[in-house]
Amino acid sequence: MLALLCVKDEAAQLVEWLAHHRALGVTDVLAFSNDCSDGTEALLDRFADMGWLVHLRARAGQRGVQWKALREAAAHPLFDAADWVLPIDVDEFVMPRAGGLVDLIAAVPGADCIALTWRMFGSSGFVRYAPGRVTERFVRCAPDPLNWGWRCAMVKTLWRRGSHGRAGVHRPLDPVGAPVWVDSNGDRLEAPRVFADYRRPAYGLVQLNHYALGDAESFVVKAARGRANREGSPVDTGYWAERNLNQAEDRRAAVPLPLMEEWLADGEIARLHGEGVAWRQARFAELMREEAWRDLYTRVVMAGESRAFSADEAAALAALARGLPAR
Repeated sequence: MLALLCVKDEAAQLVEWLAHHRALGVTDVLAFSNDCSDGTEALLDRFADMGWLVHLRARAGQRGVQWKALREAAAHPLFDAADWVLPIDVDEFVMPRAGGLVDLIAAVPGADCIALTWRMFGSSGFVRYAPGRVTERFVRCAPDPLNWGWRCAMVKTLWRRGSHGRAGVHRPLDPVGAPVWVDSNGDRLEAPRVFADYRRPAYGLVQLNHYALGDAESFVVKAARGRANREGSPVDTGYWAERNLNQAEDRRAAVPLPLMEEWLADGEIARLHGEGVAWRQARFAELMREEAWRDLYTRVVMAGESRAFSADEAAALAALARGLPAR
């Protein structure tokens, strides 16, 4: 089972992400680094030397670094050897309802593609950055069903290699024959999806925990970094408002990770991880000397947590979108 990862300046979070997905049953990781400043590339090299992943330097392409990396991944021997493929970001953590990824695949026999629906985890009210595990700190998330907010209802796809020719950011491309798709409830989909149906419960079998924001300080650092996919919307106050949903609580991902503890006992990994934490703290302080980033920081702090739509409010908004009177 192959995970495809593209990262920039994520040394502070990489160790947890890798330990989480290795524990779920990911056997191979093809990681592309993108012009990092925080030691991420050295940390990936260390993991590569230990045999935990393969590290390649990403190059810019017409549609952005991420798309270029995914095209290169399709020509790599690890891709040819994989049974299942999962393109995923470092702020996304797969969370099956039971067991690991092998159990998830066994629960949907005959499926070629499993659409993993995002569950957006908000800031949990945190403003200041603090080191530590993301899955332990951020436990407040969007309700289920979401009712409204299509930007928060996107999917990433775990897919059987051979059902498609290559990976895309959210779904595989170049289908071979008629691949069978199921959603995160295990229900059959008639066509490939990039967005889930946010009007109905979405996480019967699995959810994709998406820690897109972090705390307010981390969000500013993320915004200054930019996005690997040039087609993505800007990381601004609108991005924060749409995703800072904290109405529910989910602590299931905060389980012990023996591999993470083992790796952090390695002097080199511990040093590089610590340098990544220090870089984030220093980077935020640097950005606060610029008016534009101070403005973004103050606005997201002032905005606070976003209110989720009720089912009735969502229905009224949908009616307005169709040119009908809201009730």
